[in-house]
Amino acid sequence: MNRSGKLMEMLTGYAASHRHPFNVFVHMIGIPTIMLGAFVPLTWVGLDIFGVNINLAHVALFGFFVFYMTLDKLFAVVFLVFALFIAQLATTIGTLPLATALTIAAAAFFGGYAAQFIGHAVEKSVPVLVRHPIQANLAAPFFTVVELFKFLGLREELFDQVQREIEHELRS
Repeated sequence: MNRSGKLMEMLTGYAASHRHPFNVFVHMIGIPTIMLGAFVPLTWVGLDIFGVNINLAHVALFGFFVFYMTLDKLFAVVFLVFALFIAQLATTIGTLPLATALTIAAAAFFGGYAAQFIGHAVEKSVPVLVRHPIQANLAAPFFTVVELFKFLGLREELFDQVQREIEHELRS
């Protein structure tokens, strides 16, 4: 992992606007909820390949996984495990009657985003989504995994370096 490269730049930028514990907590719940809401309609388009249903939610999560592998392999693999669970849940919801599935998907998607904005209001920071919507949506699931590692006390040297970078930027 090149800690002075793209990963460190992304982690530092993210961590700088996600310091309040409530905001971090809300993101840990809200981001997977948004993914669930987005994945439900994607499950409606798929193919059976050798008896295995592959839908657009699987394709999307694989795309995220490939991108995340360029940042950090361990974080990417952990993301894949969690994302497969979310995709499976979305697939199950997607088999419900259309009105029910759409209601759950919309509630998850918009509710997850509302939670993000509430978290940032508490933190008194502007969500990255406002400044860089594409970057925010591509990176947010990755940061959920990163926050999980931080919460569990894993890879502390990485988080210590991120904190030093943030403090350096605040002094500059």
